[in-house]
Amino acid sequence: MSNPPHDPLPIAQVPVGELLGRELEVRDWSQGDFAAVLDRPTQFVSEIITGKKEITRESAAQIGAALGHTAEYWLNLQDQYLLAEQSRNKNTQVKLDEVRRRARLNDKGPIQLLKKRGLLTGTTLDALEAEVKELFELDSLDDEPGFAAAARRANRSEDISLLQRAWVACVRRKARKLPPAERYSAKRLRELAGTLSRTLKSAADFQELPDRFSTVGVRLIYVEALPGAKIDGCAMLVDEYPVIGLSGRGKRLDKVLFTLLHEIAHILLEHVDAEHLIVEGLDDTQSNETGREKDADSEATKLVFPHGVPDVPARIGAPWIDQTATGLGVARIVVIGHLQHRRCLDWRTTLAKNAPSVSDAMEAWE
Repeated sequence: MSNPPHDPLPIAQVPVGELLGRELEVRDWSQGDFAAVLDRPTQFVSEIITGKKEITRESAAQIGAALGHTAEYWLNLQDQYLLAEQSRNKNTQVKLDEVRRRARLNDKGPIQLLKKRGLLTGTTLDALEAEVKELFELDSLDDEPGFAAAARRANRSEDISLLQRAWVACVRRKARKLPPAERYSAKRLRELAGTLSRTLKSAADFQELPDRFSTVGVRLIYVEALPGAKIDGCAMLVDEYPVIGLSGRGKRLDKVLFTLLHEIAHILLEHVDAEHLIVEGLDDTQSNETGREKDADSEATKLVFPHGVPDVPARIGAPWIDQTATGLGVARIVVIGHLQHRRCLDWRTTLAKNAPSVSDAMEAWE
């Protein structure tokens, strides 16, 4: 039984073609002789020796078989030399440094998505890095973003994701630029919250909401949901005043309204502080809810139905929904949404057909 191929110790960084030429000289083989052994054209051997052609996996296996080495030996010699050459190439190293910088930026957030949305506008790496540090309020890219918010999202059992973190940062940045007109008043916020389910009956009613919240010392912000972020809204403190962010996820009037009331509840119940980030979602089951989430949901339901939740008949039809909505002074989709949440109505019910979307109204919040 023959011994397995043995690779000599590594050789100094020399072009692999030159090493192959030396090997042939030691054996007193011409390029033509070696080409005949490989069953290849002489030009093929010449181009490898002169550095015009790189060794492939196939040719490395053939050269190794002819000279008693492994294919990996010749591929490693070639890679060692090429990598050494690359490390000495200043232009290549500059490009690699840029790759490292872009990777560090992407560790902070979905940079390409934020650029596509116009949330980041830098055209150079220096400008983009400055924007990312400004967005996440970092002194260095070595730092980790920190937030103090109560948020509503769909995957509350998981850690906050890169997309969610970026969305919250965009809300905070907008909030810093536009403080409210008045000092915050919990009493006036509760009074305002008590009117919302009866004054927000159409998409047009959402257009003036930021001004209404500004008068009670709360900044209302819209940042369009980032694809896959699964976040509906958040509440936080920015410069010691409350901020509510909405993503418009779901778009439907009743869903956005309930998210808004849920975030208001977090503020009124003093769940928002400078230490914690709470992230929850609209479409989770109650079994996963925390105590604070149950309290916020309960408070939001009271704000929608201050006189109690309506009794539900055995058969639910459009006339009953219209009559109930009129009696409560709310949009019919609010009643339908409540019934769907209680699973008295299927989410695919035709009663929700043509439900109003508030996306366009929120996009005008600037």
